Amino acid sequence: MSKPHLELSGIGMEFPTPDGVFCALEKVNLKVAKGEFISLIGHSGCGKSTVLNIIAGLLKASVGGCILEGRQVDQPGPERAVVFQNHSLLPWLSAYENVELAVDQVFGKKMNKQERAEWINYNLELVHMAHASNKRPGEISGGMKQRVGIARALAMQPQVLLMDEPFGALDALTRAHLQDSLMEIHQELGNTVVMITHDVDEAVLLSDRIVMMSNGPAATIGEIVEVNLPRPRERVALADTPEYNRYRQQVLRFLYEKQRKIEPLPTRKKTANPIANRRVGA
Repeated sequence: MSKPHLELSGIGMEFPTPDGVFCALEKVNLKVAKGEFISLIGHSGCGKSTVLNIIAGLLKASVGGCILEGRQVDQPGPERAVVFQNHSLLPWLSAYENVELAVDQVFGKKMNKQERAEWINYNLELVHMAHASNKRPGEISGGMKQRVGIARALAMQPQVLLMDEPFGALDALTRAHLQDSLMEIHQELGNTVVMITHDVDEAVLLSDRIVMMSNGPAATIGEIVEVNLPRPRERVALADTPEYNRYRQQVLRFLYEKQRKIEPLPTRKKTANPIANRRVGA
């Protein structure tokens, strides 16, 4: 990679706590090419969201920094759009109006009324939501809400699309449909995507590279898997291929062997069974 589109350089992140300074991240280095799809995966508490928030400009690294197109990232900006697990749509606005809000914020008077309408409808069509453009969030399903959230982010025409477990709260079938839509969008737009996921199959299906984080504290990048599967990708056809399963096993070995994390179960006080000595019907 001659000149990275996005670069994390020597990032360290510390947070003050009542017990002293907590080191969340240490020596995180990553270069991302333009148009690349990167997944961040790791156990809870490994700093994935912290990395994403630093790229978004929502957090400032204690050490090191984030560079996008040669410029230091030190605050939020429209060139980096974030899609969270919660869609965050305004409930009193329609799907169209929620996307319009982002368009007006970013483009202002650069678009006339017709251009704005065409652009909003184009992005709703990208996520297959043009048919429900006049519906409010309370009138559509969870998957449809997330589609509108993605349309709103894409309408900002960001250089980097940041996604924090965008499908984590959805059922398996809806999740699969949205994964397919995301692959279609990435294929059409060629945008750079950095996505957090806990789903190994999702990471292998969607990614060009899977960045696996070590356990915290002082978490860092443990390993990176390059997923050299041809695009476009079709989940059913890939599922039985040795290449797909090799990548899957590589990620699983890292997570459950090299970075095995066992949370102890909390001790429970033994309580007496209130009906143990009671006769039925007494």
